[in-house]
Amino acid sequence: MLRRDLRKPLAILRHVGLLCATGPQRWRFQHSCAEEHSNCARHPLWTGPVSSAEGTRQSPINIQWKDSVYDPQLAPLRVSYDAASCRYLWNTGYFFQVEFDDSCEDSGISGGPLGNHYRLKQFHFHWGATDEWGSEHAVDSQTYPAELHLVHWNSTKYENYKKASVGENGLAVIGVFLKLGAHHQALQKLVDVLPEVRHKDTQVAMGPFDPSCLLPACRDYWTYPGSLTTPPLAESVTWIVQKTPVEVSPSQLSTFRTLLFSGRGEEEDVMVNNYRPLQPLRDRKLRSSFRLDRTKMRS
Repeated sequence: MLRRDLRKPLAILRHVGLLCATGPQRWRFQHSCAEEHSNCARHPLWTGPVSSAEGTRQSPINIQWKDSVYDPQLAPLRVSYDAASCRYLWNTGYFFQVEFDDSCEDSGISGGPLGNHYRLKQFHFHWGATDEWGSEHAVDSQTYPAELHLVHWNSTKYENYKKASVGENGLAVIGVFLKLGAHHQALQKLVDVLPEVRHKDTQVAMGPFDPSCLLPACRDYWTYPGSLTTPPLAESVTWIVQKTPVEVSPSQLSTFRTLLFSGRGEEEDVMVNNYRPLQPLRDRKLRSSFRLDRTKMRS
């Protein structure tokens, strides 16, 4: 995990018309975000209207230890996934996503900061062009090479994912940081099929897969009210960001970067830097399920 250094010169990584990408500065518009330290609400791959980009509880955020408040009322998160509900993996044109059958209550989460049961809908990853950045959230301005998001919807309050995704307390997303280290055996099942979905809008059937194997052994977490990090950016998300990252090998992460934003027959466009800029915390409360060890806080 490396500290974001906005002064470090970085090569232009990708062009989309008048749009450009830099590393730790994240994606920015050349015109509306010309200032060196500014962050944009949008990503250049997004098209069409974005309904909540100017909201007051947008995600992702920079998780700062000084802003984190221990909440003894936060219970452990209860996770119970049905491996048989896994359906397929596909290239959305922005990241690769694993879809689940969410028609029953068997697969989901409860407890923690949640007042209801939330069914698992899908999970996906965000990653960078290099190992220096790629996660959406940051911790004390430091980023990881990638971040996993497990997306769940409030099946007690809403009748389907679509309605929940734009409704109050509609979604709960678990965020898990990925760092370089040991080979991750469970992740390899996904990595092995990525060549089959190299192009946008391609998919491959997945057999049983229990995504709890992608969670860290330590389940300490931060939680805050936020938004989706892709359109429509609806402020419907209870974020549950795991404190402890999981290790993946450099070769596994490199395989992520073999995917393409482009479809078959189009000019190849490597899928990297598919994360949204950091958004201000504003007056939101950032709670932790664990006591802070002040001696380990980063300067």
